[in-house]
Amino acid sequence: MSIDRLDRRRVLQAALGSGAFFLLPHLARAQEGTGSSGDSQPFSFDMLRDMARDLASAPYVPEEIADPQILDQVDYDNHNQVRFRQDRSLWRGKGNTSPVQAFFPGMYFRNPVRIFTVEGGMATEVPFSLDLFEIPEGNPARLLTRTKGFAGFRVQDARTGIDWMAFLGASYWRTSGYSGQFGLSARGLAIDTAIPDGPEEFPLFTRFWLEPAENGDLTAYALLDSPRATGAYRIESRRGDGVTQDISATIFLRDTVERLGIAPLTSMFWFGKNTPHVSPDWRPEVHDSDGLEILASNGERIWRPLNNPPGTMVNSFAAPGVRGFGLMQRERDFDQYQDDGVFYDRRASAWIEPQGDWGDGSVVLTELRTDDEIHDNIVAFWQPAGATAKGQSHDVSYRLHWVRDNPAVSPIAHFTATRIGAGGVPGQPRPKGVVKIVCDFAGPNLKGLGRDDGLTLSVSTTQAQVSNTAVYPVVGTDGWRALFDLSFADTGDAPIDLRAYVDHGGTAMTETLILQLFPSQLRDLLARTP
Repeated sequence: MSIDRLDRRRVLQAALGSGAFFLLPHLARAQEGTGSSGDSQPFSFDMLRDMARDLASAPYVPEEIADPQILDQVDYDNHNQVRFRQDRSLWRGKGNTSPVQAFFPGMYFRNPVRIFTVEGGMATEVPFSLDLFEIPEGNPARLLTRTKGFAGFRVQDARTGIDWMAFLGASYWRTSGYSGQFGLSARGLAIDTAIPDGPEEFPLFTRFWLEPAENGDLTAYALLDSPRATGAYRIESRRGDGVTQDISATIFLRDTVERLGIAPLTSMFWFGKNTPHVSPDWRPEVHDSDGLEILASNGERIWRPLNNPPGTMVNSFAAPGVRGFGLMQRERDFDQYQDDGVFYDRRASAWIEPQGDWGDGSVVLTELRTDDEIHDNIVAFWQPAGATAKGQSHDVSYRLHWVRDNPAVSPIAHFTATRIGAGGVPGQPRPKGVVKIVCDFAGPNLKGLGRDDGLTLSVSTTQAQVSNTAVYPVVGTDGWRALFDLSFADTGDAPIDLRAYVDHGGTAMTETLILQLFPSQLRDLLARTP
């Protein structure tokens, strides 16, 4: 990975986050003597929870950012010129232990992030110093002398020196997944994402305690802070066929939150098979993720292809006792992207697996309009049911998989592609206001079945008319196809919501497909029809 590319979708997000903290009893005791002297102090996750609890009991006070005029000069180009010195990497040359390098602060990463190492239950701060970095002559970064922290950190492979994880900007982090290709991001917490009165609040990871393992794994403890919440996080990361992270967090609320997002994921969807008409780009598809997948407590699997909507859309899927959800990248064929620069075909899927019963709640999907691939416009998280209140706390544990395919293997067929075109029958005049929805699917439960075995498509919607349904195997492949025509109103742009699955004698053969379509986009598509 080139960490320089990490900026392109973090710049705006990091700039939106601000804030810090003043020292409260547990926090002050933990930090006494930790500085350039290398003094160590006891540390544990329980102590971190106490810090977060203490912090939440007092009003939020943003920390003054040191040297703001200098940070303003450390723009995109100047920031990219600064390099951490290889020989100063934490744990460099310590066998298989993953080396760690800090990120330099700058215009888009202004808030100081303090970093500590943990060994044998003792924490030692890594003090900020210009000597840790290679900074070209004339770069304004050389003038930054008052800051007490970094912008974040990157974790590297001990043998190759290639990055496999990075924390940078607000409470965001990413991993290289199963392929070495960075893509979507995780967040510590989402607060009031896309609510009508806004704005969204971006909690910050303000301090990290890093505890490496000899096999290259790493545990990061993080303190989260924002005007309405604090949190203590433990993120245990290990590598295998992808990256797996066991995350435990305790969140304390300073105030009520309208939309509290647990285990948030952030991604980019510009256009895909279902939305080629929203972009003039030459590539067939451009996205880090192409759908939201949910595994409900009753075993039902839901697949919701992502959209690039005309405006901001928020959809909530009731998910009490949810067994899993994630932003997935199902399309793995390079020919469907034709991008040999950022390789969207290699982007990891991110799957959230709750540990224990999360209780009543919903999976919330937010989709924003975008006209470029540089913007993250997709957010998904779990929102607990019920109102929030000042003084509440939430304990949450989950496993986050950065993988190629969903680790929760499905015994039923899954949808592999959704396409939209002009409706009607080939060779006959095209009817006005009618599109054809084509859904490909595949799965082991279809083996041995054929066109005459009675598979049918069940489609439900109240905003449009469905006709000409058909289900059949695609000749020469192991896949199947379901399609139908959809008639919609000529005016307005109220979204059309559809729910569909393939049935065989009363048994669902596929996951449930949920589509949301927009008449204005459908009209644009049909306007291109000769």
